[in-house]
Amino acid sequence: QVQLVESGGGLVQAGGSLRLSCAASGRTFSNNPMGWFRQAPGKEREFVAAISWSGGSTYYADSVKGRFTISRDNAKNTVYLTMNSLKPEDTAVYYCAADGVGKGLVIGEYDYWGQGTQVTVSS
Repeated sequence: QVQLVESGGGLVQAGGSLRLSCAASGRTFSNNPMGWFRQAPGKEREFVAAISWSGGSTYYADSVKGRFTISRDNAKNTVYLTMNSLKPEDTAVYYCAADGVGKGLVIGEYDYWGQGTQVTVSS
């Protein structure tokens, strides 16, 4: 019923940049945050960034703070993750999440998830 489609992943060199997009189809998620999570091989899915409905509040994991920027375009039901100064440890499958509650920092706070997009950072 509600679909989230991530795009923009790929292979980049360390220090490079990449922008991920997540397009949501279906109902408008008014007043709800959206976020990004990632999962590296052999590791648990972890929080990356979240953004409030208005875009006025953003939250970042310590590991990406200062390098990644989350933004959203509510008219397009799309959330973005701009990643700069990428490091090999950023390599993971990145997942978009929608219709969150609270600040959207926890996996259990989201109702909808995309299928993920692979980001690989080479050294």
